Amino acid sequence: MKPVLSCEEVARLEDLIEKAGTSKAELMEFAGEFAASIVAKANPKHVLVLTGFGNNGGDGWVAADILTHKGVAVDVVSPVEPDEIPAALARHVARRTAEREVSLHVGPSRDELVDLIKSSDVVVDAILGTGFHGKLRPPFSIWISTVNELASSVVSIDVPSGLNAETGIVEDDCIRATQTATMLTPKIGMYSAEGPEFVGELICGELYDRLDEVLGDVEHAAEIVEPTDLTEFFAPLPANIDKYTRGSVCVVAGSAAYPGAAIMAAKAAARAGAGYVSVATPDSCADLIRTALPSVPVIAIPSDSRGAFGSVARQAVSEFAHKYSCVLCGPGMTTGAGCIQMVRELLELDVPLLLDADALNCLSALAGGGIDQIPELYRRDAPLILTPHYRELSRLVDDAGVRDLGSAIEAAHKILWAGGSDNMVVVAKGPTTAVVGVDHVLLPISGPAALATSGSGDVLSGILAGTSVLSRRVSLRWDLLAAYGVSVHSYTGYAAAAEFGERSVIATDLIDLIGEAMRLTETDYLGEDHS
Repeated sequence: MKPVLSCEEVARLEDLIEKAGTSKAELMEFAGEFAASIVAKANPKHVLVLTGFGNNGGDGWVAADILTHKGVAVDVVSPVEPDEIPAALARHVARRTAEREVSLHVGPSRDELVDLIKSSDVVVDAILGTGFHGKLRPPFSIWISTVNELASSVVSIDVPSGLNAETGIVEDDCIRATQTATMLTPKIGMYSAEGPEFVGELICGELYDRLDEVLGDVEHAAEIVEPTDLTEFFAPLPANIDKYTRGSVCVVAGSAAYPGAAIMAAKAAARAGAGYVSVATPDSCADLIRTALPSVPVIAIPSDSRGAFGSVARQAVSEFAHKYSCVLCGPGMTTGAGCIQMVRELLELDVPLLLDADALNCLSALAGGGIDQIPELYRRDAPLILTPHYRELSRLVDDAGVRDLGSAIEAAHKILWAGGSDNMVVVAKGPTTAVVGVDHVLLPISGPAALATSGSGDVLSGILAGTSVLSRRVSLRWDLLAAYGVSVHSYTGYAAAAEFGERSVIATDLIDLIGEAMRLTETDYLGEDHS
């Protein structure tokens, strides 16, 4: 897996690399050389390099020097004269490069900058690095807005200037990069909040030839799921399999108000690979679900006066839940008293359990605050998967501050570390979904904006339940199982957007594309042609 680091972890990694014998000055040379190689692939005749006060600017000066040696005409824009750059390493390479064949422009006016951008094939952004946070100040605020207005091709070094590399938040403005050439490893902010919107194509270079020797000594904020991590999911079904040995899923979901959520989750579970799927639902909507899903058995449970699970639901689920490979609870269920008590009962049963949507809100209600404060409520031996989006996750930890990938991972860790189970996973849903286990944080492929539609989460929960039954045939980590399910869901979004258009996708479109998504997931991860 490819590591993703926090800014603190990156600084720690650079210190370890220096102790291993490669100085920060050498790292700057490697960084500039890597950025120059990315720019050179576009065969530009004229390049503009924008530099700042720090070491990120130093990377830009090195890139400018190398591009000049390749015969490219290079203009360098600096806020101050090379001798006045405060960062020692950057000052050294700026002095060296300024003596070469680059054209230096110190503190140009906006009109001068406009002319420089218009005459350039590629703009290199080396203004602000990973240490930046807060609001932009002149002249950088002017430079960035002008580049975004006029430049057709922008390569950012390490991180787009204006992006908080830790949180992914853009408080003011940010370079909209065509490509970002990041050094050593990606930073967590590139996947969080607005980060993906500004990074463009992320190109990573391992600039230190002994990186593997020290990377294991640094904690990883997250890890990107790579091809070899998922190949075990692609084995064909054995010839002697039947619907029961494939694995079974019970979807405990629905209400008179929201029967469709149970229908979508159950159909998605079947499409995702479960051999046998049933639905346990309030009797108020059982006939409707039977009509919509003729191949799925429906267990009708007496409902309350509002058409949700009634008081007998707790006893009812205890009688049949243990028969299934996985129980999915929550979609469209509401949070009535019977629902809350049923969630409590399911948590006490020895069966793999996936809690989604209203089941998570019931869990919050049971806790009366952060569930991490009473971990005995959800601590269990059997696997448990929670699938909250940011607002649901905030309620689970009694903290309204879950708003980006970093804070979502932190909140998930509170829950996991309090529970202390190796078989527990939190799927923190957002623009970049994080699959958080006790020991690992995985970032599967992110889906398109087309997935931001009502019911998409119900389809995801069904996919996760359907793919979880693979654990019966192959010994796999539960976080990897969840990462595979999230990947499949993402690909349903891409397939649906291609067929219906990004703005026209609805959740039911995704279900019949699960098979195609599995094929796309497999061929993409295995590097095969799926044109």
